[in-house]
Amino acid sequence: MTVHSLRLDHLVISARTLDEGAQYVADTLGVAPAGGGAHPLMRTHNRLLNLWDGVYLEVIAIDPQAAAPADGGTPRPRLFALDDPATHARLEKGPYLSHWVARVDRPKRLATWQTQYPQRIAPIVPMTRGEFTWGLTVPDDGAFPAWQGAGDGVLPSLIQWDTPRHPSAVLPETGIALKSLTAVHPQTDAIAAQLQWLGAAHLIALAPTEGAAALSAEFETPDGLRTLK
Repeated sequence: MTVHSLRLDHLVISARTLDEGAQYVADTLGVAPAGGGAHPLMRTHNRLLNLWDGVYLEVIAIDPQAAAPADGGTPRPRLFALDDPATHARLEKGPYLSHWVARVDRPKRLATWQTQYPQRIAPIVPMTRGEFTWGLTVPDDGAFPAWQGAGDGVLPSLIQWDTPRHPSAVLPETGIALKSLTAVHPQTDAIAAQLQWLGAAHLIALAPTEGAAALSAEFETPDGLRTLK
């Protein structure tokens, strides 16, 4: 079992388009995400919203302007299950809180940790966006992380930043803070065991359900408490 604790890095809102996702966040929290950019490798793009204490909210969507691989090969699956037909069907109903990402801080090295426990931690994909570079755990099929068949976006992806500045440091202040992150899942035992092993159990409240897995985040805003689902 790991003995370190991870930090919450960011929350993920999946959307059919960035405009749809940004509007959902603006309608709920009172501030629209901005900035962001493209992820060439994943053929996705995003917009970001700063939260308190070095955390941010990411709206992500398939980038319709993304280029095909230069060598003519098959592009790798997009991250966060964005190529999954089930995700497409869900997004027809509107943007939603699909996932979260936990940060591995140095001196611990995410690459070494993944090499030691490849059955528990997905492969690391080097990624870039503008001036930022980082490594992110992404299963080869682009699905969400899972343990013993359980995942559905409730288990976090892991990230380690290579650049000295975190994206939250260059985003405008919003006066919005994450109050709580909650998940329901039909396989809580597997989810809880993996969260504990990762050192991330303190970052999310987990409850059982007989229905579908789901995430919910409550925020303190200048206009009171607001919730994204």
